[in-house]
Amino acid sequence: MSTTAISYNELGDALARAQAGVGASELHGSLVGYQCGGGSADARRWFDVLEFDQDGDVAAALPPGLLEQLHRECSTWLADPELGFEPLLPGADTPIEARADALVEWCRGFLGGFGLAGAGHRGSLSPDAQEILGDFGTIAATRFEYAGNEDDEAALAEVVEFIRVGALLLHAELHAAPQSGATLH
Repeated sequence: MSTTAISYNELGDALARAQAGVGASELHGSLVGYQCGGGSADARRWFDVLEFDQDGDVAAALPPGLLEQLHRECSTWLADPELGFEPLLPGADTPIEARADALVEWCRGFLGGFGLAGAGHRGSLSPDAQEILGDFGTIAATRFEYAGNEDDEAALAEVVEFIRVGALLLHAELHAAPQSGATLH
């Protein structure tokens, strides 16, 4: 497998050839949501845990190492102190409609992966985390409309940035080091 990051097109093409029934953005969102929610499947089992491959045929049809590389990349990006994480979406040369639809799919995947990780069942989420998840749900249920101008590009960029930061905040909250219980005087 390549040492460069997996691109949207590379992952999408591989999933289409394997007849995976899931697109690149939705799969990436699912994995990120699962990792943000504290999912513990390793790089070899996450695809099965997220229930994308009931009989193993899809994973076998994908390029060797692709799923493991995607898992490593997501783990690395989410833990990056430089906050380099980005949702896997089509490039700027893709029509805005397709990019917005991919963002909706990414959010749907994120919510599914987050739910499968069981994060909401292990204790209460902060009000901020609950609000972020609610906003992700709103985006996942959205059908964007376009006026065909620069405002559309700016609005989509703002939503993508919100998703990026929201995922990082959820990851940080659910992966924060436990408090020692010590009292400072």
